[in-house]
Amino acid sequence: MLIRPASPADVPAVLPMVAKICALHESWDSAKYGFLTHPEQRYEKWLTRLANSDGFAEASNLRSVFLVSENQSQLVGFLVATIEQEIPIYRLKEFAFIHDIWVEAEYRKNGIARQMVMQAVERFSQMGVKQIRLDTANANEASRRLFASCGFRISTIEMLIEL
Repeated sequence: MLIRPASPADVPAVLPMVAKICALHESWDSAKYGFLTHPEQRYEKWLTRLANSDGFAEASNLRSVFLVSENQSQLVGFLVATIEQEIPIYRLKEFAFIHDIWVEAEYRKNGIARQMVMQAVERFSQMGVKQIRLDTANANEASRRLFASCGFRISTIEMLIEL
């Protein structure tokens, strides 16, 4: 299994996986994840921009990590993360945020997601980022176990009420 930075040519193969992760999230909590139709299409320009960034290009202001997992020229997973600015009341000025990670069902339980997370951690460390954050759905216990095994800890619990 090859894990590598994504290229713009990878984006069309990633979009169906984006659709799957969005559908899964919406099935878990449609109030939190109430997507517009075809959310994957709304990712296309953003992912292409991130894929054009090498992750270290300061001039582009797109310090990011966009990885794909490839098995015999077929993409079977992806991770996308960006560096975000913290609001100016905290000592920490910026943090990385893992937006999405997906591995196709038939390739799970092989350590692919863990390898992508650890590569993202290493890349952000090389960029001088001091903190990485992410959100996981309440129903996603497997994801929490994965991230805990990579060194992440629970820092907040988001709560929601529908009015």
